[in-house]
Amino acid sequence: MIDAVIRWCLTHAFLVVLGIVAIGAAGYFAMVNTPVDAIPDVGEKQVIVSADWPGRSPQDVDNQVTYPLTTSLTGTPGVKSIRSMSGFGFATVFVIFNDDVDYYWARSRVLEGTNVAQQSLPPGVTPVRGPEAILANRTLDWTVLEVASMAGKHQWNHERRPCCSMSGRQTTLEQSIP
Repeated sequence: MIDAVIRWCLTHAFLVVLGIVAIGAAGYFAMVNTPVDAIPDVGEKQVIVSADWPGRSPQDVDNQVTYPLTTSLTGTPGVKSIRSMSGFGFATVFVIFNDDVDYYWARSRVLEGTNVAQQSLPPGVTPVRGPEAILANRTLDWTVLEVASMAGKHQWNHERRPCCSMSGRQTTLEQSIP
């Protein structure tokens, strides 16, 4: 079988070269015309709501905090799914939206839903939205000038060396032990 393929390629060299050129041209065309996102947004659009109720069992938190939060967020437009988790003294609700929904619009709808749920929660329990956590936003949104200005303000110490870290949208320069 392989002998026949090799023999055919040797006898029809022009067609083999023409096929290789056609495959190369198609590959180049695909490479040039395929849109590529440098930092793809592979995460789902989700808003995280958490609430603390210290000293309570997961069953109590689930019945009196997680369930009211979940039911108040159920009718939110554009929601794909709602997932929740209850633990000792805390509740977390993950509201996942469809991809065509604007992220900041979704956050405002979740805020409205948590305000409605606040009335049915136990006293002292306040639901809080999580930080803006779109995966593509969190990559590296520093500029060279921000890093340079931070480095200029740093005081050097012989026992420590500077380390840059990022929390939210604020960049900070911290000290770390080598």
